[in-house]
Amino acid sequence: MTDWHNEQKQTVLVVDDTPDNLSLITSLLSDLYRVKIATNGNKALQIAFSNEPPDLILLDIIMPAMDGYEVCRRLKSDSQTAGIPVIFLTAKSDIADELKGFELGAVDYIAKPISPPIVLARVRTHLRLKKVTDYLKSKLEREDLW
Repeated sequence: MTDWHNEQKQTVLVVDDTPDNLSLITSLLSDLYRVKIATNGNKALQIAFSNEPPDLILLDIIMPAMDGYEVCRRLKSDSQTAGIPVIFLTAKSDIADELKGFELGAVDYIAKPISPPIVLARVRTHLRLKKVTDYLKSKLEREDLW
């Protein structure tokens, strides 16, 4: 078995200011992943910049104080967190909102109300991609090619 395919649970940070949404997503993901939660943008950034950053972030856009767009902008502008995949999970479903999310560096965009199988599939896909990317990056760094 290759070392990029280890069985340790990956960590997903769920960022939403609505307790019901946090509860729903946490119950959906907690059997498969370690789940961390943040109820605002500042807490999300604090967790992302910690010694144990998440492997993926599910991020609501509409939040008080700092919206999800600003959280994503800050994550993607810092080399420490730029590689963390961000999936917007939001009630904002206009094409312009979706496009803005991708332009800020999000890897995916899921409109609420969510479809649990779709959320699980997209999280799984992006976590697999991150695992492979991290593995390849570490190999290239060891060979001084990155």
